[in-house]
Amino acid sequence: MSHDSTISDVAQLKLGKVTKYSGQYDPSLLQGVPRSLHRKVLGIAQQQPFAGCDVWHGYELSWLNAKGKPVVALARYIFDASSPNIVESKSFKLYLNSFNQTRFASSSEVQELMQTDLSMVSGGKVEIHFFSPQQWRAFLIKPIPGMCLDDLDVEIQHYQLSPELLCVDQTKQQVQETLYSHLLKSNCLVTRQPDWATVVLSYKGQKINHAALLQYLISFRMHDEFHEPCVERIFMDILSQCKPEYLTVQASYTRRGGLDINPFRTSDPTQHPEIYRINRQ
Repeated sequence: MSHDSTISDVAQLKLGKVTKYSGQYDPSLLQGVPRSLHRKVLGIAQQQPFAGCDVWHGYELSWLNAKGKPVVALARYIFDASSPNIVESKSFKLYLNSFNQTRFASSSEVQELMQTDLSMVSGGKVEIHFFSPQQWRAFLIKPIPGMCLDDLDVEIQHYQLSPELLCVDQTKQQVQETLYSHLLKSNCLVTRQPDWATVVLSYKGQKINHAALLQYLISFRMHDEFHEPCVERIFMDILSQCKPEYLTVQASYTRRGGLDINPFRTSDPTQHPEIYRINRQ
């Protein structure tokens, strides 16, 4: 399956089309995108060499209580990477907006409805946590672990995806390190709007050439793909080109429409994402 055929397969989504906002709860607004579409392109549709999850944060969540008084909250949604479908982000936003003018007896009722609806569209279990605006510590900005690559003095010639740039150092030194960059940019597969992210890479094995890694990440700049497939592509490219013993890739994408997406993929199924917020989110 080609990249172009993947675009054709998602053309029926609400994404990139004029849509009406519903003021009343409407789970039919949700749309799923099969993960298998992009995993076929990567050659991992049947079996994936990673575990992980997608952590979403919702900053614009509201509904009415039984007396009609507005309630506002923040939410964390955690989708397992093994679920059959990605929730398409615009449909998720439209779905959340449909709660705005709907009355509910309690926040637990809202949470239970979302649990049911999101599990149905994703095809897997979804973990949901609500936070009040007073629980500000849950959304504190935290420093990113590891070494930043962005100050490396590199010449950039590739702005289209170039996995062949990746390589290990000639020294063949064995290391265990965490690296990150704020320079990841790709474009939405449908609308071509820019998607901005900070990506964090932890690995063990032959030392990856830092300059080559940065050049590779920058080569996503004109690439069209959704957030989750981008992270899985980064994971697979590094795994193929550099062959680390252990690898984790986590990206923190800036929010759009009140939602940010933070995909996490790891070769160690016992590992879990470090949930933190960067200042661009």
